[in-house]
Amino acid sequence: MDLLTNVTNADLHCHSRVSDGTLEPEALAARAKANGVELWALTDHDEIGGQQRALEAALDQGLPYLTGAEVSVTFAAKVVHIVGLGFDHHDEALKAGLKATRGGRAARAQEMSAGLAQVGIKGAYEGALQYVGNPDLISRTHFARFLVDAGHCSDVSDVFRRYLTEGKPGFVEHRWAKLGDAVRWITEAGGIAVIAHPARYDFTPTIEYALITEFMAHGGRGIEVVTGSHTAADAARYTETALEFDLLASRGSDFHSPDESHTDLGRLDALPGRLTPVWSALEQRIHRP
Repeated sequence: MDLLTNVTNADLHCHSRVSDGTLEPEALAARAKANGVELWALTDHDEIGGQQRALEAALDQGLPYLTGAEVSVTFAAKVVHIVGLGFDHHDEALKAGLKATRGGRAARAQEMSAGLAQVGIKGAYEGALQYVGNPDLISRTHFARFLVDAGHCSDVSDVFRRYLTEGKPGFVEHRWAKLGDAVRWITEAGGIAVIAHPARYDFTPTIEYALITEFMAHGGRGIEVVTGSHTAADAARYTETALEFDLLASRGSDFHSPDESHTDLGRLDALPGRLTPVWSALEQRIHRP
């Protein structure tokens, strides 16, 4: 099979227990294969510690694999995510940059716990740690799982309606990497940088234009068009964005957990045929069985 021309079911955005997912990389590889994924990438938040495991598991499943990570950056006072694909996961500069980005999470988590304690929810930090595969990557998601299982909220959506978001108890802002740094770490390690789920940021057209043009000026080349949180209208909108800016198009479920994610691995609409898939520019970076 000519991989690059025939692949339609690429899933290049998901998370394992190494960051804030609930499945190990090996289980994700098996799930991707079972769901008909033809090209897979694990993209844990600010962490590439699961890459070798994911790569080996994918190849054991007969599943072509691209390395991946989702890097948190601050842009226009919001957290924006940049997915890196096809990089050298042994690159020292990339590893150092991601380590620095992770560095503020523990202190932030303690502040989040203190904020929740002020409204009567005690021991949230210790509770959240029970759900963490990597303590360096403790996040709001882990707090959310604790709050649901401890009976404070009915589900994860309820958590974010009541807590952990701006203006609510437990919210603590964190400044992440700079956009230019994140794109540079990815590209200098041989990968391609992609703006993740752009519809989620709710930017004005002016701010979104600034994000895309600055991203491209730093060497960014792609944008997610089809992803778990995008509606059909969002996909249509970012199809036009990709064409307007001559960006490569990516596709990924943003899968975290069988119990929490709205979209399973590989269960996405195909990319519109007018677009150039990001994997077509990564032929030499794909690990094949």
